[in-house]
Amino acid sequence: GARPVTPEALGYIEKASRCLAYARTNLDVGLGNDAGRNAYLAAFHAAQAYIFERTSQIAKSHHGVHTEFSRLAKDDPNIPAQLRRFLAQAYNLKAVADYEMGPESEVPLDRAEKAINGAREFVAIIEQRLRA
Repeated sequence: GARPVTPEALGYIEKASRCLAYARTNLDVGLGNDAGRNAYLAAFHAAQAYIFERTSQIAKSHHGVHTEFSRLAKDDPNIPAQLRRFLAQAYNLKAVADYEMGPESEVPLDRAEKAINGAREFVAIIEQRLRA
């Protein structure tokens, strides 16, 4: 049967779901940067849930979460390779939104939408893994 999920992991998943909802709203009003950032944050919080569930540790920094998630997910046959790479790819959207200047500093809406779809899949698979 499904095993109970820790309150901490559930909290991260709830946060991830909220970020996904924000990302959709951002996209609907044409805010590609905010949509891209929130898509990344949805995956980031889901990765935190996965890490906590496996290690009872909280990885705080973006780098720490990426490293630890990669380490844990590479041995998990239920997390496809493209999803293992998604976190780092989506982080690029956040970096563009937060740090780039000029014409390169806007996340195109189609790219943001792709990121949202990827993040939705990422969160869904992590949720399944938490209950496995």
